[in-house]
Amino acid sequence: KMSSLRFYYDLMSQPSRALFIVFRLSGMQYEDCVVELRNGEHLTDEYKQNINRFQRVPCINDNGYKLAESVAILRYLSAKGKIPEHLYPKYFVDQGRVDEFLEWQHNTLRVTCALYFRTIWLDPLLTGRTPTEAKIETLRMHMERNLDIIEEIWLAKSEFLTGSALTVADIFAACEIEQTRMADYDVRIKYPKIRAWLKRVRQYCNPHYDAAHHFVYKISGTGPQAKL
Repeated sequence: KMSSLRFYYDLMSQPSRALFIVFRLSGMQYEDCVVELRNGEHLTDEYKQNINRFQRVPCINDNGYKLAESVAILRYLSAKGKIPEHLYPKYFVDQGRVDEFLEWQHNTLRVTCALYFRTIWLDPLLTGRTPTEAKIETLRMHMERNLDIIEEIWLAKSEFLTGSALTVADIFAACEIEQTRMADYDVRIKYPKIRAWLKRVRQYCNPHYDAAHHFVYKISGTGPQAKL
């Protein structure tokens, strides 16, 4: 039977990849609705009126209930019992720890990694203009400030970001960090803890992790096994 949940996404989008992996790990039934961002499918009036008023991905339509924003979608589906507790805990103390990371990452890791990727890879592709070395250096500095925090604080004493077990926090963070490969940035060189952690996240989430990152591996020319 066709699922009543529709999932609109593009695997070029970091939060889309994160939800894709979470949904697959959860064994959730949903209808695949791929949105081609490169072709501007999200920019049509029809998309705005019928799918997502913010004209972005990811988003869902759950039997007529439309919801955007990846973390809101995650919490909604968790409340419906669709996401296992080991990925997104229901117990408030454990959930608070995962939420702490999800709230932290929006204006730190996500913004700076996305801006670096966009300025170095996406904008030149769309406009033909290359950023200056000074601009690249500034963006790298801002991004590395947050990668330092992941390395030195979030991964200081644990195998995963919020403790000894993988949660959605790790999946969301990994998808942000992997994106920088496409801008010729290899996080593994400077950050040994992040390198080891990314390997653990990938092993835990496969085969869904590699399926989600197919474009990233292909465009960056660096597969998951690529040597430093």
